[in-house]
Amino acid sequence: MDGASFISLVRIIIHGTEKILYIYIFTALLIFISSAYASNTVEKQSYREIGLASYYAKSLHGHSTASGERYDMHAYTAAHKKLPFGTIVIVTNLKNNKSVKVRVNDRGPFVKGRIIDLSAAAAKKVGMLKQGVAKVKIVALN
Repeated sequence: MDGASFISLVRIIIHGTEKILYIYIFTALLIFISSAYASNTVEKQSYREIGLASYYAKSLHGHSTASGERYDMHAYTAAHKKLPFGTIVIVTNLKNNKSVKVRVNDRGPFVKGRIIDLSAAAAKKVGMLKQGVAKVKIVALN
């Protein structure tokens, strides 16, 4: 095999390898985009509950929660009796239809008839600071 034939053979191999590499990259990109799109557009809603919400007293700001975090009245967090820590919950005030997304980081409430305790910031966002208690719908997202 002379030098020109060898160079031609190398070009064919590289060209073929480039095509295979492009196919792999394109396939990986399609899988990545489709999985990212699916996870961002569809959030499973598995747990729903309707009941009364209350919110944490400002005097608890900085105290430890059941998860070990410090309660931050300015963060969008909540206490729930049984949802796992880290669960994201949409809380909707049924009187004014205002909603907020919160993260469960504590246990409670321990008052009969109440289903969730919100941070002061979350309570403000759903418009229940004055009343202190509001009828809400909660939906946990997976």
